[in-house]
Amino acid sequence: MRIQQLPIREVVADADRWPDGWPFTLAPVAQLLRDRLELGPLTILVGENGVGKSTIVEAIALAFGLNPEGGSTGAQNRTRESESPLHEALRLVRGAGASKRGYFLRAETIHGLLTYLEENPPLHGEQHFHELSHGQAFNQLLDSRLVQMRNAGLLVLDEPEAGLSFTSQVALAQTLGQLARDGMQLLVATHSPVVAAAPGAKLLQLDEQGMAPVDWWDLGQAEHLRRFLADPTRYGIDVRGWDAPGLTRS
Repeated sequence: MRIQQLPIREVVADADRWPDGWPFTLAPVAQLLRDRLELGPLTILVGENGVGKSTIVEAIALAFGLNPEGGSTGAQNRTRESESPLHEALRLVRGAGASKRGYFLRAETIHGLLTYLEENPPLHGEQHFHELSHGQAFNQLLDSRLVQMRNAGLLVLDEPEAGLSFTSQVALAQTLGQLARDGMQLLVATHSPVVAAAPGAKLLQLDEQGMAPVDWWDLGQAEHLRRFLADPTRYGIDVRGWDAPGLTRS
């Protein structure tokens, strides 16, 4: 995909000033508004809870015209207004002639989206999501959306690892890399070092200092996972169970 064909080339501030308070006080948000954010075919934001990664991808999805609780530009499912005003401060630089189609999937509202799709099935046979596990429903929904989008447009995923097993996360990482190669643009927020390992991804690590490009091997979440697997006791966990010294049953 050539850079000018990306649905979103850059995210920039739409004004010289913006409101005080959250989320504008978050360092990654302030940096985005100050320096702008260039998106590639596959951009993944990684960081701890509360640093602003989900807030940023939500705002970009809304600025693109996607439904805040998930779905496409035409989805009408709404339960409770909770999105930040950040999208109102953003302007998207779009690629000339790029697809305007998009889809937004987010972990915290997927149950409501699945209910909405069951009650308003856009495709034949898409009405039994709640008979599946969380992970199965996510995979089925993702597959059906990708068929409809035909590998063109923008796919925004917020914490897609929720409900997915390790092997499913590996499969998702491979899928993300392939979709980017096939011509779709993807923007992802995740805690998972497995999802962050998607081939060809531009990784941005977010923290209280801001956000910066990072190699997967230097990713904080990947380092924590390596340390934990090597020795869980470093994190205060004794895998021998409740009978281990210093541990008591409650």
